[in-house]
Amino acid sequence: MSARLRFAVFLGACAAYAAARQQAGPSSVTDRPQQFSQNPLVAEADRMYLRRQEGRVGPKASAGPINQAIAGYDKATADPNFVEARWKLMRALYFKGCYTGLDDDSKKAVFEKAKRVGDEAIAILGKSLEEKGIRGYIEFGPDALAGNLKDRSDAAPTYYWAAACWGQWALASGKLEAARKGAADKIRDYGLTVAGIDPEFEEGGGYRIVGRLNDQAPWIPFITGWVSRDEALKYLRLANQINAHNFANRHFLAETLHKGDAKEQAEAVAIEEALIADAPSPQKIVEELTMQGLARESLAAWKKAS
Repeated sequence: MSARLRFAVFLGACAAYAAARQQAGPSSVTDRPQQFSQNPLVAEADRMYLRRQEGRVGPKASAGPINQAIAGYDKATADPNFVEARWKLMRALYFKGCYTGLDDDSKKAVFEKAKRVGDEAIAILGKSLEEKGIRGYIEFGPDALAGNLKDRSDAAPTYYWAAACWGQWALASGKLEAARKGAADKIRDYGLTVAGIDPEFEEGGGYRIVGRLNDQAPWIPFITGWVSRDEALKYLRLANQINAHNFANRHFLAETLHKGDAKEQAEAVAIEEALIADAPSPQKIVEELTMQGLARESLAAWKKAS
């Protein structure tokens, strides 16, 4: 394997090309109780993040609480080695970009910033490996990288939110252009790194990212020639094995299945109908109402096409 290819394997990894539509496909977030940071700036930002559902109108969130969370996390990133502040800032920027009704240019700007923050966080993690005497980490593939980061509680969230934000940036920039710039490789390898560190993180989040990416990324010879529907189904089924209730796991699997034969299409319809019938979690009602809206759109489109 050439040095250039090894470098690409390390860098590559939406929520994935997280959606079939420009505003679609946000990554799911868990509603597990959050342990507040010991850093006072981050702890206060955590409290505002947990209030992100307040003031919503249907699936559209108010910008107030999430902007306050972003401000707190932003201040905390003044510490050049503070990974936690950076992954939480990415998570908050992701929510703002996906759920507060921004126009296309504003959305792209949010994810441009999130990408930069993710690059910083990943560089800090890389520096920590070098300080432990692990050299040449840039050439590691996702499996080896994950194995060396399992002792870092901030590693899985860093790679997960970096992948998700890269995916949304790709949608805002255009899938083809983003793929030519290496976004698909980056999202794929970040997702695989998450799965290697903790397969259960964000309810199968690493698998969900890689599966959705394989379903959504454009196939371009010599650039994304690895894109495969079989791989999409494999990873999305793995995500559903970890958490079959997760709204994004189900919706993404249904959209991939519906591109198959009659049996798979029937399974897809059943999944979406069950998803729509479920009650969203109060802790993530904006995210899950959005996913239910996407499921309704899919069912309507499939019915019209049949």
